[in-house]
Amino acid sequence: MDRSNLSVGATDIQRDLDLTNYQLGLLLSAFFLTYASFQLLSIAGWLADRFNVCWVLSAGLFVWSLATMFTGVARTFAVIFGLRLLLGIGESVAYPAYARILVNHFPEHHRGFANALIDAATKAGPALGTLLGGLLMLRYGWRPFFIVLGVAGMIWLLPWYRWMPRDPSVAARKEPGEVPTVADILRQRSAWCTALGQFCSNYFWYFLITWLPGYLEKERHFPKDKMAFFGSFSFFLIGVVSLTGGWLADRWILRGATPTLVRKTFAGTGLALSTIILPVVLVRDERTAMALLFLACVAFGIYTPTIFAMTQTLAGPLAAGKWTGLQNGFANLAGVAAPLVTGWIVDRTGEFYLAFLVAAIIALAGAGFLVLGVGRIEQVQFRIHARVGLVGPRSG
Repeated sequence: MDRSNLSVGATDIQRDLDLTNYQLGLLLSAFFLTYASFQLLSIAGWLADRFNVCWVLSAGLFVWSLATMFTGVARTFAVIFGLRLLLGIGESVAYPAYARILVNHFPEHHRGFANALIDAATKAGPALGTLLGGLLMLRYGWRPFFIVLGVAGMIWLLPWYRWMPRDPSVAARKEPGEVPTVADILRQRSAWCTALGQFCSNYFWYFLITWLPGYLEKERHFPKDKMAFFGSFSFFLIGVVSLTGGWLADRWILRGATPTLVRKTFAGTGLALSTIILPVVLVRDERTAMALLFLACVAFGIYTPTIFAMTQTLAGPLAAGKWTGLQNGFANLAGVAAPLVTGWIVDRTGEFYLAFLVAAIIALAGAGFLVLGVGRIEQVQFRIHARVGLVGPRSG
C-alpha cells in the first residue's frame, strides 16, 4: 500500500503541486532508485544474512511507514521526492528478509504456497490502497490518507514483536568462508536469467500499479470511485490467482513432478498470457476492455508465486538473502523504467497504446528468460574460492 499510494493520488497530487507528466513520473519512480540500489549493492541482503532478520524487517518497516506519514504533510516536489527515496531504503530489506525466513522454515513442496501468501499480500496492498484511497481521497483529499497509512504501518510492529520467529535460524551467522559471495552468485547463469525474468515481470506489474489508475481516469474517463473499483479488483484478482497457483504448484511437486517442470510451466504460461493486456487499449467497448484487463491479471497471477520459489531453491539457505537482494534489486530498476517510459510515451503521443505494447513485449521476453535461460531448479553447487592467501613454507 505504501509504495502504490502515490499512483492512486497521482492526478490530485499533480494538480495540487502543478506537476508535469514527467515530474509525476519522477515521483512515481523515486522509490525504486533507492529500493533497487540498496539491494544491488548487497546492503539489504547483507543485513538480512548478517543480523537477526526479524529485527531487520522491523527496522525497515518503521522507516518506510515514517516516510509515508510525512509525505502527507509535505508541500513541495523536492520534499516528496526525498521521502519517496527514504521509503525505498526502508522497503529494500523486505524481500531479502522474506527469502531468509522462508528458505529456513519451508521445504520445496511448501514454498509455492508460502511465497504465494506473500505475493497475494503484495497484490492486496495496492488493491486495498486503490479502493480505499480512491474513495477516501474523493472525500477527504490525498494528504490524510498518507498520514493514516503511515501510522497504520507502525501498528503492525506490535503483533510482529509478539509473534515473530524466535528460533536460532533467524539469527544464524555463518563463517565468511562458508557463505557464497556476490561474485560466486554472479557466476551463475541462472542468477542472471532470474534477474532478467523478474525485471520483465516487474516492468509489467509496475506499469499496472503506477499508470493503470491514471489510464482509467484520463483515457477511459472513469470517475475516481469507478477507477478505484476496477483498479482494485484487477489487483485482487492477481492475488487470488497467485494463492491458487502456488497451492497447485506445491501439489504437483508433492505428487512427483520436478520443480523444474512445475516452476517453468507456471512462469512461462503466466507471463506469455499476460500479453492479453494489449487489446485492452484497443477495444472501445468498456465491458470488453475490462474483461480483457481481468484476464491479463489472472494470467499474471499464475506467474507471480513462481519467481521467488525458483530463487530460494537455486540459492539455498546460505545465499538466499544475497541472491534475492541482488535479483530483486536489479529487477526493481523496472520500477524506475516503467513509470518514466510510460510518462514519456504519453507525453509524446498523447495516448497509452505504445505504453501497453511495450509492457506486453517485455512480459513475453520475461517468459523466455525464465523458461529457456534458467537451468534446472535445484540448489546450485557454488564453487567458493578461498578468501585468504596461502603462505608457503619458509626457507632457512
